[in-house]
Amino acid sequence: MKTIHWKRPVLVAGISLCLSAGLIGCSSDSDSDSGGGSGNGLPALSDSQINAPDGALSARIQTTTGSVPHITADNLESAAFGSGYVQARDNVCLIADSIIRARGERAMFYGPGPDVAAALPVGINIVTDFSYKALGLLEKAQAEFDEISAPSQAMLRGFAAGYNKYVDETAPADLPAKCNQAPWVRPISAEDVYAYYQLVALYASGDNFVQGPLFAAVPPGTSPAPTMAMPAASASANPAEANRLAASVARLTPQALGLKTNYNDRGMGSNGWGIGSELTENGKGALLANPHFPYTGNRRLYQMQITVPGVYDVNGAGLIGVVIPLIGFNENIAWTHTVSTAQHFTLYDLTLKSGDNLTYIKDGEEKPITQKTISIQVNVGGGQTATFERDFYYSEHGPMLAGNVINGNLPAWGNTFAGRPTAFTYRDANADTARLVVDQWLNMGRARNVDQFQQPFESCGSVLWVNTMYADDSGQAFYIDGTSVPNLSGGALQAFQARANTNPVVGGLFANGVTLLDGSRGLNDWVEGDCGGRIAYDGMPKLERRDYVQNSNDSYWATNPDAFLTGFSPLFGPTESILSPRTRMGLAMLENPTDTGLSTVAPAGSDGKFTGEEIIKALYSNRAYYAETLLDELLTRCDAAGTTPIATDDSSSRSVAEGCTALANWDGIYDVDSRGAHVFRVFIGDYDPAFPSEFSVAFDPTNPATTPSTPNEAPADVAQDPMLASLARGLNRLDQVNIAYDARLGDVQRQQQSAGTPPGGTPAPSGSPIEWHGNQNLEGGFNIVRPDTGRVEDGTRYPRVAPAGTIPNTGSLSSADNEGWRIAYGTSWHFGLSFTDEGPQGYGLISYGQSDDPSSANFQDQDLRYSAKNYRKLLYTQADITDDEALQVETIEASVAAETEDEAE
Repeated sequence: MKTIHWKRPVLVAGISLCLSAGLIGCSSDSDSDSGGGSGNGLPALSDSQINAPDGALSARIQTTTGSVPHITADNLESAAFGSGYVQARDNVCLIADSIIRARGERAMFYGPGPDVAAALPVGINIVTDFSYKALGLLEKAQAEFDEISAPSQAMLRGFAAGYNKYVDETAPADLPAKCNQAPWVRPISAEDVYAYYQLVALYASGDNFVQGPLFAAVPPGTSPAPTMAMPAASASANPAEANRLAASVARLTPQALGLKTNYNDRGMGSNGWGIGSELTENGKGALLANPHFPYTGNRRLYQMQITVPGVYDVNGAGLIGVVIPLIGFNENIAWTHTVSTAQHFTLYDLTLKSGDNLTYIKDGEEKPITQKTISIQVNVGGGQTATFERDFYYSEHGPMLAGNVINGNLPAWGNTFAGRPTAFTYRDANADTARLVVDQWLNMGRARNVDQFQQPFESCGSVLWVNTMYADDSGQAFYIDGTSVPNLSGGALQAFQARANTNPVVGGLFANGVTLLDGSRGLNDWVEGDCGGRIAYDGMPKLERRDYVQNSNDSYWATNPDAFLTGFSPLFGPTESILSPRTRMGLAMLENPTDTGLSTVAPAGSDGKFTGEEIIKALYSNRAYYAETLLDELLTRCDAAGTTPIATDDSSSRSVAEGCTALANWDGIYDVDSRGAHVFRVFIGDYDPAFPSEFSVAFDPTNPATTPSTPNEAPADVAQDPMLASLARGLNRLDQVNIAYDARLGDVQRQQQSAGTPPGGTPAPSGSPIEWHGNQNLEGGFNIVRPDTGRVEDGTRYPRVAPAGTIPNTGSLSSADNEGWRIAYGTSWHFGLSFTDEGPQGYGLISYGQSDDPSSANFQDQDLRYSAKNYRKLLYTQADITDDEALQVETIEASVAAETEDEAE
């Protein structure tokens, strides 16, 4: 058995270091001191509850239907050992890739990779490796590891040991196809895992800049091309390529690189409900968890239950590679998350000193832009690697960025902005929050009531970039945007508002999720306060209710329209703003729980009081807000048009009669057997009623759930009707790919995963397409699904099958003949749960399987269940686990040798 070396937390006079704001608690390492908490707080943990005694790791794993592991251990380190083992068993390739991504080592194993774009002729792996190293993910993890809390250290060590046990016991030839015989599947350290958490923390901030803005940030006259510091025998530098790269950087735009310019689009979404005693059958709480994440790659979710008796007992799911469930429940509480509208970084334009591009002026004083040389290894073929290096640049706030690569209205380094020579930099509110990940979710999962649940937030905790909805067995519902948000003073906010009002670029950036501050004024520095420059608990939007709290990725403002939230930093998101149709669909179900809409499903049954099973059925009802508010009007106009040719934009016209017939026969929802649903999709994709000018009833901030509404009156000339024109153009788009108007949704909306292919390989589909129910944001759907046009699995370099092209204004309809919508994103780990006298009762699925290995029996088992709306009961009690017909039980063990301080040095 392999010996894994690690450093135990230093013990001082028998007391373990306490580095988590008192939430874990300092205690003796004696087994007898299992508590130490007082009042309504979380009890302290002893050393024996945290660490495996003498490094002897042991976890009991009970695996139930769907390959859901229920891990039981005597201490947190051993529980994490079980978590690392089962996650590696099901998803070793994803975890291995995540680790080398965080370490900045993809180019070392995969080679340079394809060019980022024609405008940036350098391999994507080189660009991202340099960028992640410039962010210091691994460097920070190694430097800070001994400073994080004892439970965090123990769980990171345990996870790495579990992963390593699986890797040690699995022959390279027996690994899944995408990493079969791969050299990047190798033992990892606790610091490696921590480095990956540094990356996860930056998903809504710094990770946006690794595919161009960081790499291209060089002073005028400086080439961004790396130089070969230590060439391999067969490698040689290419000055021509370096010159071509230098020339291209001056012309870079976000569009040329395929980068987003709207930073409000996080590439992730979710719905969440916390339902209180007033809206449940038994007066206890209930919850809807419904994240919308990619179906492939390292943002897949993985379900597991972790139990350490007397300490922690949570069934839930987390991102693959994260040791602990992030969305889940215990005996008394349940919680879920949705991606927040809050901003997690601020951009600064620095005023450069005249004639000096590496010095900026702040409050009249000169400040240096520092340089750091960073190197990476690149596989140059023939089994050889070469070392490449280059300088990256930093201000007091953080790394320098190429403004012109962030937004086309910003200049390149050294050019003029706001009347002065400028360079751009940023500060990231999640740059130092990875150390909180384990403690935050561990303490949330240990809570037994809302007061305990709030404690991690009160102690400067962070849930990174997600809102939180909560419900408990007392019938309390709670919402908080507990994300990491820059703490700007009132003076800074006033100055920024004035700037945004007078500078259209600054105002436009803010509308698209970027706060650009004047870096020449110290006024705009963050207020450090108690939480390291982040807004503390008292300044976070939050709400406790006994009816409901909800969020569907709109801002905190309308968490419950009976209790609007206002008065918080504008960086948390807008107020008195139009809600998305998805939010309005969710509010319609909560506010009218017996109304079926166009479906046959009353959200809370005939009594209007929710149970967990009714919640999952409400999600699966596949209602769409715009279908319920616009379809009747559209059909009325169809009747008026008859066979009259309707004008389109291209100076042509056509009848919409056949499309109208399909819509008249449509059941109004998005089930696999629904016929005509796709016709409404292509209509609404063109009509796009998100623009208030389409409606005669204006937005009313006192009634955001139903306004704006009501299409403008139809014109006298039916041939010029804008609604019918949108329908005509949508039908033309269906004709373009030979899709029948009366087709079943399941025939044109399908999910098909990809076969395992190593980086650089040719993707191939796996199995047969699976009919997929659900709808899209554009139609006001709630059970969200949509295609993914990415050529690699999300966040990885593993190839995936994607549409060769898509047709605009259709919700990413494939341009291939009769292919339809290839779904690869949306409803993933989802459940409805209610608390009962017998404990929590949850029902749901992970929409894809637990494993990303096509050869696994658990690769698409839950895909098929989702397609058939065949949700599972979520097993929690030992009695339910024991009764599961698919139960398999094993105990895994490992011995970990502790290093002394002298040996570690």
